[in-house]
Amino acid sequence: MPAVDKLLLEEALQDSPQTRSLLSVFEEDAGTLTDYTNQLLQAMQRVYGAQVSCRPLTWRGVENEMCLATQQLSKQLLAYEKQNFALGKGDEEVISTLHYFSKVVDELNVLHTELAKQLADTMVLPIIQFREKDLTEVSTLKDLFGLASSEHDLSMAKYSRLPKKKENEKVKTGVVKEVVAARRKQHLASLQYYCALNALQHRKRVAMMEPMIGFAHGQINFFKKGAEMFSQSMDSFLSSVADMVRSIQVELEAEADAMRVSQQELLSVDESVYTPDFDVATPQSNRSLVQKAGYLNLRTKTGLVTTTWERLYFFTQGGNLMCQPRGAVAGGLIQDLDNCSVMAVDCEDRRYCFQITTPNGKSGIILQAESRKENEEWICAINNISRQIYLTDNPEAVAIKLNQTALQAVTPITSFGKKQESSCPSENPENSEMENDKIVPKATVSIPEAEELIAPGTPIQFDIVLPATEFLDQNRGSRRINPFGETEDDTFPEAEDSLLQQMFIVRFLGSMAVKTDTTTEVIYEAMRQVLAARAIHNIFRMTESHLMITSQTLRLIDPQTQVSRASFELTSVTQFAAHQENKRLVGFVVRVPESTGGESLSTYIFESNSEGEKICYAINLGKEIIEVQKDPEALAQLMLSIPLTNDGKYVLLNDQPDDNDGNPSENRGAESEA
Repeated sequence: MPAVDKLLLEEALQDSPQTRSLLSVFEEDAGTLTDYTNQLLQAMQRVYGAQVSCRPLTWRGVENEMCLATQQLSKQLLAYEKQNFALGKGDEEVISTLHYFSKVVDELNVLHTELAKQLADTMVLPIIQFREKDLTEVSTLKDLFGLASSEHDLSMAKYSRLPKKKENEKVKTGVVKEVVAARRKQHLASLQYYCALNALQHRKRVAMMEPMIGFAHGQINFFKKGAEMFSQSMDSFLSSVADMVRSIQVELEAEADAMRVSQQELLSVDESVYTPDFDVATPQSNRSLVQKAGYLNLRTKTGLVTTTWERLYFFTQGGNLMCQPRGAVAGGLIQDLDNCSVMAVDCEDRRYCFQITTPNGKSGIILQAESRKENEEWICAINNISRQIYLTDNPEAVAIKLNQTALQAVTPITSFGKKQESSCPSENPENSEMENDKIVPKATVSIPEAEELIAPGTPIQFDIVLPATEFLDQNRGSRRINPFGETEDDTFPEAEDSLLQQMFIVRFLGSMAVKTDTTTEVIYEAMRQVLAARAIHNIFRMTESHLMITSQTLRLIDPQTQVSRASFELTSVTQFAAHQENKRLVGFVVRVPESTGGESLSTYIFESNSEGEKICYAINLGKEIIEVQKDPEALAQLMLSIPLTNDGKYVLLNDQPDDNDGNPSENRGAESEA
C-alpha cells in the first residue's frame, strides 16, 4: 500500500466520509501495531524473566529458558516485516534494523547472565511505557472521539427537527447552543485524536528500536566477553541507529510543535464556524458552482404516512448526484441530474428542503440542507449541472457567465437588436425565418425599446394563484374579472369534443403586465426580467402544472388533484414564443377584458420538460383549427396534412413539409389525440 503522509487537521471540522475513510487507515495501522507490540512485549518479558529466575538448583533450566526466550525474541523481530501495516512510512529502515538485531540476538544466545536490573530499565520499561502511555492514549482518544461524534449527531438530529414557527425561538436558541457545544467538542476531540495518531507514526519507530538499544548496550557492558563478540562495526552500527532514533525524535518534536500551533489556530476561530445557520439574514451564496459536496438529510418513506430522515454525505460527480454513507469506501449513484429540475419545497415543517424532479416529471428525492446558504448553493449547483455545463471546456466560467447574465438583466437595454447581435446568427437566415413564421406569428421589422414593451417598475407575480393584473385592479371599486378564466365549475366539457388535446409538463416562473402584443420581443423581455428577479431575490420555488392545449383553450391543471388552476381562451392568446437559447423556456401573451370595458395584456413565462417549440407549435395548430372550423373542407385539408401514427394519433411536427419535394421534415414534436 502506498505510504500516507498524515491526517489533515483542517479537514477535522468538515468530517467528510473521505476523511473518515483515511482515518480508518490510521486506526487500522494503530490496531495492527498494538497487536504486534503485545507479542513483542511478551517475548521481551520472557527474556527478562529468564534473567531473574537464576536459582542454583534450576540453573540449567534457566539456561534453557534464556535460550528459548532469545530465540522467540529473534523470531518476533523478524515477524515485523510480515505485519500488514496499513501505513508503511519509514518501515524499510525499521525492518532492516530489526533484521540486524535479530542476527545479534541469535549470537547472544550463548551469553545469558544476570542482566535483570539493566534489562528491566532499558528494554522492558520503554515498551511498557509505550503501550501504557501512547497506545492507551490513542485508544482513549478514539473512545472520546466516538462519544463526541455521537453527541454531535444527536444534536444535529434535534436541530433538524426544529419547526419554523417564530414562537419556538427560545427552543431554537437552546438547540443551536447545544449544536455549537457538541460541534466544538467533536472538533477538539478529533484534533487531539488526529494529533495522537500522527505522533504515533513516529513513536512506534522509536518504541521498536529503543528497547533493543538498551538490550544491546546491556549485553556489551555486562559481559566480560563483550569486547570480543561486539566488534568495532557493531559499535558503529549501534551509534548510527542511535543517531537515527535521535533524528526521528527531533522530527517528532518539530511535527508536534507544528500540529500544536495548527490546532490552536483552528480552535481560535469564531463561534459562527460551529453555528449551522449563522448568516440566515444575508447568506453569501456561490451561484456559479458546478460541483458540490456536503451533508444533507435524505427523506425516506417507511410506510404509507411515515417517513424517516437520514443524515448522509452527498456530492456531485459529473452529471450524477452521489451519496456516501459514513464508513463506506466509495459513494453510490442516487440521481441522474441531466435535464432534471430542482425547487425549494415545504416538507414536514422542516426548513431548507428542496426536491429534485426527473425530466419525465416524476417527483424524485427530497433533501434538507442545514442552512439557507447550503440550500441555495445546492439548488444553484444542481441547476447548473442539469444544463450540462460540466461538459464544457471551462464549466466554472460558463456558470459565472450565466449568472452574470441573469444579474445584468435588471439593467435597461436600449434595444433588443443589441441583445440579438451578441447571439450567434443562423447559418441560413431565410430558412430560419420561414421556420419561425410557421411556429409563432411574425414580429414587426422595427424593434421597439424596452420601455415600449414593459413599463419600468412593473411588478412580477411568482405564484400562479394571483395574476399579475391584480396589482392594477386592487384599488378599483368594481369587481375584478379573473384573467385566468377560473369559474366555480372546474370541468371543461369542450375538451372532450376538441380536435386537439396535447399535454405538457411545465413549471410556472412568473407573469407580468405588458404594454403591447405586436411583437414576440415582449416575451423575451419578460423572460429576462422574470429570471433576473428570481436570481436577485433568491426565489427557487416553482409551481409545477400540466399544460393542456386544446383547439379551444389553454388549461393549467394541478398534477396531484387534477383541478384546473387556470384557463385561457385560445383566441385571447395573441403572442407565443420559445427562448432562442434556452429551449425549455416558453411564454405567451394573453389579452384579458377588464371590468371598465378596456383590455389588459399579461405575459406568462414557463419552463417545460420538453422543447418550448413543441408547445408553440401546438398552440399555433390550435389557432389554425379555430380559423378553419367554419369551413369543413379547409378543416379536413388541415387535419389530413398532419400524419397519423399506427394507433390513430396525430403527430405534431415542429417543421412543415418542404416546398421542394413535399416530404415532411423530421418528427421532433409530440403526439395528440385525434
